[in-house]
Amino acid sequence: MGIILFDDAAQQTLLPLTFTRPVADLRVGILTIAEKWQKYLDQKASFSTQNYLQNKFPLHVESQNLLINGSVCPDEALLEAIDKLNEGEVLKHEDLVIAAKISAANVSEWKSIVASFKSINYSSNFVRIVYPEDIFLNNDHEIKKDFELLTNGKTSAKISSTNTILGDNFFAEEGAKAECATFNTKLGPIYLSKNSEVFEGVNIRGSFALGNCSQVKMGAKIYGGTTIGPDSTVGGEIKNAVIWGRSSKGHEGYLGNSVVGEWCNIGADSNNSNLKNTYSNVKIWDYPSKKLRDTGLQLCGLIMADHAKCGINTMFNTGTVVGVSSNVFGAGFPAKYIPDFTWGGCRHTEIYAINKASETAKLVFKHKNKIFDIAEAAILNHIFKLTTSYRSI
Repeated sequence: MGIILFDDAAQQTLLPLTFTRPVADLRVGILTIAEKWQKYLDQKASFSTQNYLQNKFPLHVESQNLLINGSVCPDEALLEAIDKLNEGEVLKHEDLVIAAKISAANVSEWKSIVASFKSINYSSNFVRIVYPEDIFLNNDHEIKKDFELLTNGKTSAKISSTNTILGDNFFAEEGAKAECATFNTKLGPIYLSKNSEVFEGVNIRGSFALGNCSQVKMGAKIYGGTTIGPDSTVGGEIKNAVIWGRSSKGHEGYLGNSVVGEWCNIGADSNNSNLKNTYSNVKIWDYPSKKLRDTGLQLCGLIMADHAKCGINTMFNTGTVVGVSSNVFGAGFPAKYIPDFTWGGCRHTEIYAINKASETAKLVFKHKNKIFDIAEAAILNHIFKLTTSYRSI
């Protein structure tokens, strides 16, 4: 049976993070949502997403297919309910479609087909990612859940005796290295992926996950609910933040209650505010309504989309949203919303021309030993056109 992870309305409310990926490719916890489903189901999944993303994230249809909402994170209870589904039935929570089984002939018109299916109500609690802040809000819970999933029946690789480990929820994959670091797992697990490295003098309090080939630089202070995806470098102070991968926050500065995409760079001594001086709710830019949305949260930091970067000593205000391929620099606080493909800071901004943005992306990919291919270029070009109206706001 084919596994198809589909985008729903959350694709719009999660912008700008989902301009460059399906909803199920978002990382929350140790794994992306797609990787979670694949691990639980022991099978590869494909994506039903925006047309311009399908070349990079292809759709594979089998004679029989299990459709799963890509904004929903799996757990054992959900899997049990999905397993009981018959063809012609749809698992729903109120009006939300969670999953359905469907034949190949009906995949292209699945929304109208599923509307006629017998509805099976699912009333148990589950995690769904609808807004950008849902990622860091649920990250501690998802790290703990993924930790159990990934370590069940396995034994941690040994790391140097120069480290101090408090508690029992520590796991290192083969090739992970650490020296003279402190790992406190009493409040949450700590997971070091293959070939990752934690340098001397680092203090980490769980829950925490470090991706393949990523590094934590000397003297870093990392608090719970933090995930650093693969091939990334971090330093300074980080709390309850998710960096998806192939990005750098390699120097001093604070990142808290935040989400940072792929191919991003945060300059030295840059900081984000995550709490207003008035202690009132944080509002962030909402793409569907084209206005600020009240998150209902006192703590909400930086939301930075793929390919975005900032210069040294950048100061991000509480609840700042930075769009795809933006380059933020200069003295003072930049605006709370930096549109996609914008170059500049608080005093002056201009359009970051697509040819220049693409050239930068090529160099960043090369730096990470990756190839900026035709598919990647086509995605950036499409997003540039798609976001034209936001640059005139």
